[in-house]
Amino acid sequence: MVDNVFIHESSYVDDGVTIGAGTKVWHFCHIQSGAVLGERCSLGQNVNIGPNVRIGNGVRIQNNVSVYEGVEVEDNVFLGPSCVFTNVLMPRMDRPANGHYERTLVREGASIGANATIVCGHTIGRHALVGAGAVVTKDVPDYAIVAGVPAKIIGKVEE
Repeated sequence: MVDNVFIHESSYVDDGVTIGAGTKVWHFCHIQSGAVLGERCSLGQNVNIGPNVRIGNGVRIQNNVSVYEGVEVEDNVFLGPSCVFTNVLMPRMDRPANGHYERTLVREGASIGANATIVCGHTIGRHALVGAGAVVTKDVPDYAIVAGVPAKIIGKVEE
């Protein structure tokens, strides 16, 4: 880790984690082994970063977000409060995933609103906007604004 990283005393950072300069980890967070966080990130209260997850530079993750293994977040992304990622398409207790997770990619500059759900195996495009409470069930193109259940394109946004 780097010297100018802030980690609140109530948070846990497992061995084998890389955290970039200027990143702040607030109350009750857990960053699991193999995770890589870029520079100038902010993790709000009660954030969980799963094993081997990659988070880019300048990412803001609001309270109560879990970024599970299989999810990758590029630079300058905003993850709103309590947004949800999944990593298994057909979860069953009698057939555990055993490390076989679907890949989800959140591209540079995208924003995901509060309480949105991102079903695994999809890409959120560059600078796309996912509305609060939306359920993303397919890829979101670059610069698209999506909202609803299931999420549908309702407009375009500029950088």
